[in-house]
Amino acid sequence: MEKLVRNKKVVRLSLLSEVKRVLRRGRLHTVCEESKCPNIGECFSKKTATFLILGDACTRNCRYCSVRTGPVRPPDPDEPRRLAEAVKKLGIRYAVITSVTRDDLPDGGASHFAACVRELKSSLPSVKVEVLTPDFRGRTESAALVLKEEPFVFAVNLETVKRLYPTVRPGGRYEWTLKLLKFAKENFPSVRTKSGIMVGLGETWDDLRRAFDDLKEAGCEVLTVGQYLQPTKRQMPVVKEYSEEEFKKVEELAREAGFKFVFAGRWVRSSYRAWQLAD
Repeated sequence: MEKLVRNKKVVRLSLLSEVKRVLRRGRLHTVCEESKCPNIGECFSKKTATFLILGDACTRNCRYCSVRTGPVRPPDPDEPRRLAEAVKKLGIRYAVITSVTRDDLPDGGASHFAACVRELKSSLPSVKVEVLTPDFRGRTESAALVLKEEPFVFAVNLETVKRLYPTVRPGGRYEWTLKLLKFAKENFPSVRTKSGIMVGLGETWDDLRRAFDDLKEAGCEVLTVGQYLQPTKRQMPVVKEYSEEEFKKVEELAREAGFKFVFAGRWVRSSYRAWQLAD
């Protein structure tokens, strides 16, 4: 048994080294690495990864996030090509594309998202593409630019409950995310819709019930719920650590709201087991 565990660890390290090598050559980043995601080994072994586009600096300052803020650079027009090249080299079958928030751009970076999806679908038609976009400040015309490329999944994270938005996401609005999800489902019904929430920020069970109901009413089909973990001392502290039993209750509440696809647990993140949607 000890030898088996050791061999698995060697394979995992070898896989991660290869991924990092390809990403560095392509001047690309993955959220998997940037956030030190605990599921990185599982996802890479399943030929899926979450790529971070539009740079590594954000124009907002959410209190739970450790991504640095400004200065930002213009979108790199060659990034879609390099992204597709990396996906091909790594044998990725399910690619998730996300980004920092870019309120400095007129469309919030939507046209760059669209270019990345277009390039992947054109050069690698067998690869499923999921996009996890910012809220685009509620601009449906920006969401439409991405949705017209028909990604497999269109995701926008709610992140937290409405009552906590002024504290947790002072630069965002609860309604913006719901507006984009509703627009997507009403106008592009073949595209699956998805959102994610963190728990442990001070929300109540009633807060969660309302958030789940609001997401379902907006046409959201897939929900992920994970434990908030304080990245550094500069971010807001964890208010509550959810137990395994409490995560089961979270899942029950989501199913009561009408969700069929729910991933809830301490280590669950936005792209957790995203490939299962394709299965």
